[in-house]
Amino acid sequence: MIQNISDFKNPFFIGVAGVGMSAIAQYLQGIGKNVSGSDRYFHPNEYNKTKEQLENEGIKCFLQDGSGITSETDLIVVSTAIEDTVYEVKKAKELGIPIIKRSQLLAMIAKSKKTIAVAGTSGKSTTSAMLFQILLDAGLEPSIISGAGLTSIIKQGKIGNAAVGKGDWLIIEADESDGSVVQYEPEIGLLLNIDKDHQEIEELIHLFTIFKNNSKSLFIVNQSNILAKSLSANAKVDFGFENNEAGFNAKNFKQEGFHLSFELNGQSFEMNAIGQHSVENATAAIAVANQIGVDLKICAESLSKYEGIYRRHQILGQKNGVWVIDDYAHNPVKCAASIKACQPLAEKVVAWFQPHGYGPTRFLRKDFVEEISNVLRENDEIWMSEIFYAGGTAVKDISANDLIKDIQAKGKKAFFVEDRNDFLNEVKSSLSSSSVLLLMGARDPSLEEFCKELFNSL
Repeated sequence: MIQNISDFKNPFFIGVAGVGMSAIAQYLQGIGKNVSGSDRYFHPNEYNKTKEQLENEGIKCFLQDGSGITSETDLIVVSTAIEDTVYEVKKAKELGIPIIKRSQLLAMIAKSKKTIAVAGTSGKSTTSAMLFQILLDAGLEPSIISGAGLTSIIKQGKIGNAAVGKGDWLIIEADESDGSVVQYEPEIGLLLNIDKDHQEIEELIHLFTIFKNNSKSLFIVNQSNILAKSLSANAKVDFGFENNEAGFNAKNFKQEGFHLSFELNGQSFEMNAIGQHSVENATAAIAVANQIGVDLKICAESLSKYEGIYRRHQILGQKNGVWVIDDYAHNPVKCAASIKACQPLAEKVVAWFQPHGYGPTRFLRKDFVEEISNVLRENDEIWMSEIFYAGGTAVKDISANDLIKDIQAKGKKAFFVEDRNDFLNEVKSSLSSSSVLLLMGARDPSLEEFCKELFNSL
């Protein structure tokens, strides 16, 4: 029976190239485990960048054919996407090897350290990265297991979503989408926001209440998010945006181009970032760091050097006067916040969005329409291509065009281009030197290359 991380030595990850799985795999390799794994994206005689990066860390990678699972393997790790019908799962069962889900393993790892668990429907990866940077610059040598690559770590040639430090603190993301947030018992629980995303609000409140009760020393929430505020344990430890009830209150926010500034408890902050949501994420990180002993001045110096994370308002560059920005936004609130953050940059924002999954799009249809319609200015445009289909037995009874028609009915400029490869030709007449092209979407591993190719072809 595997109960803690000392109970195994040779874990094998089925689906090791996934962002959540690769982060834990790298962390375990970094603390001395003998890690191996397979992935359906690994093919014979075909280059795979993630595979190379994992192997550079000492992680042995195999095709998803069972060859990597041996008598030495003492733990099998699977993500929620791995079904019992996968051959390797069957082989593990035949060999009697314990099988656990990624979230269960992350909960075990969290119990082995002083853990800060970052939760909420938006901003987890960004806030985790900011907090990691602050604790690193404060000399606390933190560890991190993240849902996105940190630019500062990617520059070292790594995937960027994990790091092992010598210090006591570990930063993790506590995910609500699969309900696993209830498994964590962190030293500090941080709740950024609660908005409708994967589940109904009532279920989210239930999950985050358990998360609150599981947090040992501190539970910090966003006083500026109505639903998160309802779970506040003590406003003095909370954060907020122009909210005097919060002990850590960001005010005097200004954005000039790709640079923003704000004040918090008498300290001035400057960052190379955009949008109010970036300030809220930074304030959350500051609230945690300050309460574990990091001076506000050190927080400010650290955030002034913060380099961002992969596909979170990632600036691809400027071409023919048009700034092109790639963003992971994929739920209604995130999409609206992303568009809003770009508006100070230009008179016109042309946003493109690829929804992911037929079920999630159907579930969030009205919310997408409301949030996006409300934020679009007169000149702004929203474009969508067809929903990304990841496989499985989804009922395809909704199209991105249904959302576009709903937005058009509200008097906004909205356009559907079914095949995203036709988007650039269609949109060119809408672009000028006074516009920003914002590309949004998630879950589709080909989006990064699509966005880069689009920029290069502009």
